[in-house]
Amino acid sequence: MAKEHQYQATLTWAGNKGSGTMDYRSYDRSYIISIENKPDIYGSSDSAFLGDKTKHNPEDLLLAALSSCHMLWYLHLCSQNEIIVMDYKDQPVGTMLENADGSGHFSEVVLNPVVVITDEAQIEQANALHEQANKMCFIANSCNFPIKHNPKCIVERN
Repeated sequence: MAKEHQYQATLTWAGNKGSGTMDYRSYDRSYIISIENKPDIYGSSDSAFLGDKTKHNPEDLLLAALSSCHMLWYLHLCSQNEIIVMDYKDQPVGTMLENADGSGHFSEVVLNPVVVITDEAQIEQANALHEQANKMCFIANSCNFPIKHNPKCIVERN
């Protein structure tokens, strides 16, 4: 039987300049994501859509969710396979296509993790675990576009 987990957040629009959405340029796209016992996240739309470029946008947050979920599964799998990871950094790239009517969708995301491990003999297995992490990732399993991996594994020299 599957376990069910529920998550809750509060999203509050913070962009009413006094006239609401009277016209397309009369309001800010700013919002606040609040989750109990966690710091608020201040967001906006992408600057291409009249948003505030200094705030997180939904596209940024999707990339961050995919990358972090993948990393957490990857670290778990490495620990199970006795691969010691000393460092992990990813620079994911997402491609979004915007349609003529303004709608759009992500066509793919490429994760680019650079992983530092301690044993050169484990490089091949360490790289292979990215595929398994992708199969386990809750966020990746919820997406309808390909999530690709371009991993690099480095050995830490003492």
